[in-house]
Amino acid sequence: MSKRKVIVTIAPTGGMAHKSQNPHLPTQPAEIAADVVACWRAGASVVALHARRPDDGATCNADVYRDINTRIRAAGCDIVINNSTGGGVHGDMIKPLPGDRWEIAFGERIKGMDAGAEMCTLDATTLNLSFEGREILMDTPLTKGRALAAGLKARGIKPEWEVFSPTHILQDTTTLIQEGLDDEPYFINLVMNVHRNFQNAMPYSPRNLQMMVDTLPKGAIFGVSGIGPSQLEANIAALLLGGHARVGLEDNLYYRHGELATNLQLTERIVRIIREMDMEPATPAEAREIMGLPRVGAPRPEFAPR
Repeated sequence: MSKRKVIVTIAPTGGMAHKSQNPHLPTQPAEIAADVVACWRAGASVVALHARRPDDGATCNADVYRDINTRIRAAGCDIVINNSTGGGVHGDMIKPLPGDRWEIAFGERIKGMDAGAEMCTLDATTLNLSFEGREILMDTPLTKGRALAAGLKARGIKPEWEVFSPTHILQDTTTLIQEGLDDEPYFINLVMNVHRNFQNAMPYSPRNLQMMVDTLPKGAIFGVSGIGPSQLEANIAALLLGGHARVGLEDNLYYRHGELATNLQLTERIVRIIREMDMEPATPAEAREIMGLPRVGAPRPEFAPR
């Protein structure tokens, strides 16, 4: 019997942290691509990319994403490329609202679909976020979630559904799946332990993760983003529950208490753990097969392998 294959996602940058918090955080296309290639060589099969402006502010500018995507492929790296449509909490991504509040601009988010990626994140959720003294609204009613899902489908892009609580699975994510906007297997990323900054998000615990997994629709597979100190524990719990792993400086800036991490260190550690558990990290080709890529009967994205 062959060993179970585990998809390892590397999330190298995100749209929140700054280099002042960890100097190893890659923010520009060349350094992001270099980190991705190193993590691919270490066993990562999917990359969850965020883009940054030259001043390190978050952006979903398709030209910046395309620059990163091109550099990755030019290095001979066949990792599955996933571009964010969530963006971030600074830079191009936010606009002011009345009453000293801010909003993550939907018009900026949708630009992430146009960079030729095989996958894109899809946050079919409305959240109130708190960062650096700002209250920021991520406003995604069902109409906007549907627009994102339909836009991805028209481009042949597979969504990675981003969920922060059981209601996000049971409400809009399942509704849009049942409308035919995604095909089995549905890849759902359970984001846990951002409850101090994201209103209505779930703290990580093994019991809470089990509850989230129990609400997944039939035909779904899952990965877990354990944020901050929960990253390692959440990944191990995900493996025990039959899920997949995600690591990277987007989710966690530390290797252990008081020691800043690199993306490569985090990738190498989870790959060691997977192998110690007598599983094997999936290759990019195996990850595509597990996730149902490319989408059947859909256009082939620019950066999908030919």
